[in-house]
Amino acid sequence: MSLFLAVIMIYPNIVNFTWHSTGSETDSEHISYTLFFLFRYLFFCVLIWILLTVNIQKLKTLSFGKRLINSLWITLIGYAMYVLFSLAVSKHVDCFTGMLLFQFVITCLLCTFIGYFFIMYTESNEKEKRIERLKAENLQSMCNALVNQINPHFFFNSLNSVSALVREGEKEKTLEYINKLSGVFRYILHSSNRIGLTSLNEELSFVEAFRYTLEVRYESKLKFHFHIDDKKRDMKLPVLSLLPVIENIVKHNVIDSYNPMEVTLSTSVHDELVIVNPIHEKLDAGESSGVGLENLSKRFELLTGKNIKVENEKGLFTVYLPLLN
Repeated sequence: MSLFLAVIMIYPNIVNFTWHSTGSETDSEHISYTLFFLFRYLFFCVLIWILLTVNIQKLKTLSFGKRLINSLWITLIGYAMYVLFSLAVSKHVDCFTGMLLFQFVITCLLCTFIGYFFIMYTESNEKEKRIERLKAENLQSMCNALVNQINPHFFFNSLNSVSALVREGEKEKTLEYINKLSGVFRYILHSSNRIGLTSLNEELSFVEAFRYTLEVRYESKLKFHFHIDDKKRDMKLPVLSLLPVIENIVKHNVIDSYNPMEVTLSTSVHDELVIVNPIHEKLDAGESSGVGLENLSKRFELLTGKNIKVENEKGLFTVYLPLLN
């Protein structure tokens, strides 16, 4: 960059050199003029290199004024050295001309602007990286909170269900239940280290295992119905998206013989996963953990740029989760 910018700075001298070289000077004068022309070029190369190094690598300030003052001092020192050398070799004809002063001023301003825009660009990139890092940390915190949302009641209820199956002598059903339950916890623990997107098919596989444990626990009073377009099974959504939705259904609704619960999962033409359940509201829904659907909504916004939709009308609670290709 220094070599290129130096050519631009001394372009008028290059033109004069071309014209001067066709003159009728003696060979010694021509050699002397050529050597001083090379000195001028190399001098500007070094000056520009020093100014760029200081402005890009040394100065980290965002103040243009402070940057300009530093560049100005370096340029003045450089100008003084140029004049002293010119006087020493008797090549002082252009030392105090407007053209030379203009070249030094433009060199100072140009290098200052380059350094200023470079630090602005660097700061902007660093800020974007910090934002992305904060997003990742935020998402990881959300995932950790979601994993911690599996409250002890679910674990103890699962153990009670195993105990009941063992007492009833349901050997095959007990083994199947334990297998499904281990699959549920395996997926949850594995997902706690993932903060990105997963396929709808993976989430549905998790729901298949999760629903089995719930159907055994509620003795078939809770049923799931799937109407999923096979073409949309490879579409993406944030990992562990369905867990808070299902937990929300179980936590806030009465599920018994008088109030059976049927949950429907389907895909829409608008590339959404739609989860619908009837509302059998509990008189006392218990204390909310505060990380359910709100947590899910924030994760969708951060990871997909889209928002989930929630509807509560006509006795039905509906959640729309956007899917990505």
